[in-house]
Amino acid sequence: MKTNESKIRRILVWTYTIIIVVGGVFIFCQVSFRPDPMLVRHEFDENGRRVSEEMVPFLPEGIVSLYNLEYRENDKDALLNVHFPGSISTTNKMLPTIVWIHGGKWVSGSKKNVANYCKLLAGKGFTVAAIDYSVAPEYPYPTPVTRANAALDYLIKNCAFLHIDPRSIIIAGDSAGAQIAAQLANIISEPTYAYAAKFNIKSALSREQLQAVLLFCGAYDLSNMKQFDLNGPDKDFLRTVFWPYTGTKNFNNDPEVASASVARYVTPTFPPAFISVANADPMASQSYLFARKLIRLKVKVDTLFFPNSHKPLLPHEYQFDLNSVEGRMALEKAVIFLSMIKNKSSIKHIP
Repeated sequence: MKTNESKIRRILVWTYTIIIVVGGVFIFCQVSFRPDPMLVRHEFDENGRRVSEEMVPFLPEGIVSLYNLEYRENDKDALLNVHFPGSISTTNKMLPTIVWIHGGKWVSGSKKNVANYCKLLAGKGFTVAAIDYSVAPEYPYPTPVTRANAALDYLIKNCAFLHIDPRSIIIAGDSAGAQIAAQLANIISEPTYAYAAKFNIKSALSREQLQAVLLFCGAYDLSNMKQFDLNGPDKDFLRTVFWPYTGTKNFNNDPEVASASVARYVTPTFPPAFISVANADPMASQSYLFARKLIRLKVKVDTLFFPNSHKPLLPHEYQFDLNSVEGRMALEKAVIFLSMIKNKSSIKHIP
C-alpha cells in the first residue's frame, strides 16, 4: 500500500512540475519576445549562406571587393562592403552606385548574405555597397534607419576612393531592408518635412543625388495588420519580429513607431521605384498597395509582380534564386529599370 502511495506521490510531483514548467514558458513568451528572435536569426543566417553559395556559378569575373570598411567609429556593426568592376580599379572613374540594405526580419541578416548578389549587380556596370547595421532586439527601431544614413554619409565622403558617383545613388533593399530603404528614401526626399524630423538626423544625401530605389519583398505599412497573410507557418510572424523591432508589444497603437509605416508618409517627391514581390509571399499585399500609393502620387514606378495563378508559387525573397526563371527575370528587369532612370527614359507603370 505504501509503495502505491509513493508511486502516486511521484507521479503527482512530476505532473505538477511539468505544468509549472510549461506554464512558466507560456507566461515568459507572453511577456518577452525572447528566444523567438534568436531562432529566427539562426534560421535566417543558415538560409542566407545556402542561397549565397547557390549564386556562385552566376558570378561575373573581374569584380573588385573591399570588405568591412568601418563607416561609424567604435561600432562593431557599422561595417560595409563595396564591389565594383575591376576594369575601373586603376582609374578615377565613378559609377552609379547601389547601396544595398540587407533583410533579416529586422532581427538578423548580414551583408555577407547578399555579397554575391551585389557582385552580380556590379558586373552590370555599377558600384555596389552592402551595409551591415545593428539589429533588434538589442537595437530596436529606428536604429537601422539612422545607421543606414550614416553609411550613406561615409560613402559620399569617400566617393572618389570607392568609385562612387555621388550624383547617382540608388538605395536598395530586400525584405526588412526594403522597408528601411523606403524610409531612408522618404527622409531624403523630404528633408524639411515632419517625417524626417522624427528621426533627429541630417539626411546624408540631397534629393537630387538620390536617383531611384529598388524594393524587394518589403513591408511598408506595419500599422495595418490586415494586409498580412498570417495563416499557417506565418501566424507568429508579428510577435516574432515586430515586437522586438519596435520595442513594444502594442506596436499597432504606439505613436512612437508609427513612422515605420512609410506608406502613410510618402509624397510626390519620392524617387522612382522598382518594386517586386513573390505571389506566395505572406507580405505580398504590402508591395501591391505601396506601388499603387506611389502611382497615385504620380511617382515613377515599375513593378514585377506575379499572378496568384503563377506556377510554381514563389516564396519570400524569390529574387535571390537565380536557378529560377523568375529570379533571373527580377535581376534583368531591375537593371533595365536602372538603365531607364540613368537615360531619363519614361517608366511604364505596371500596378
